[in-house]
Amino acid sequence: MKLFTEGPIDHSTITKALTLLSHDCENGAHEIFLGQVRCDRIDGHHVVAIEYSAFEEMVEEQLKKITDQIFDQFPIKALHIRHSLGLVPAGSISLFVLISAPHRQAAFDATRSLIDRIKAELPIWGKEIFDNQHSQWKVNR
Repeated sequence: MKLFTEGPIDHSTITKALTLLSHDCENGAHEIFLGQVRCDRIDGHHVVAIEYSAFEEMVEEQLKKITDQIFDQFPIKALHIRHSLGLVPAGSISLFVLISAPHRQAAFDATRSLIDRIKAELPIWGKEIFDNQHSQWKVNR
């Protein structure tokens, strides 16, 4: 599974993932989460972009454990994840999660659990870039 994309995640990535799953008639639900860079206003300045970095080898190792646990915990059939690295302008997609399951509740629950764990456990960092060219490290919420 290719996890990282340089820059924003384009819509063709999402379309391709959905197309791959459209032939699996065992799934009745596809839950999609798109994380978009917000144009937050902090101390009078707007966030114009986030610059993402990661300890890639550790992320891949930890993500494998997390996804194995998600498959064990929830009755899902498929899981796709993409996360941006590098500069992502405000309004662009930086995280794409797609989970497919026979029923919607499993897809909903698995998606929420996975996103919470990505935010809490993976060594991925975002530096908010402001309209005055200053920056600060983002706190995940």
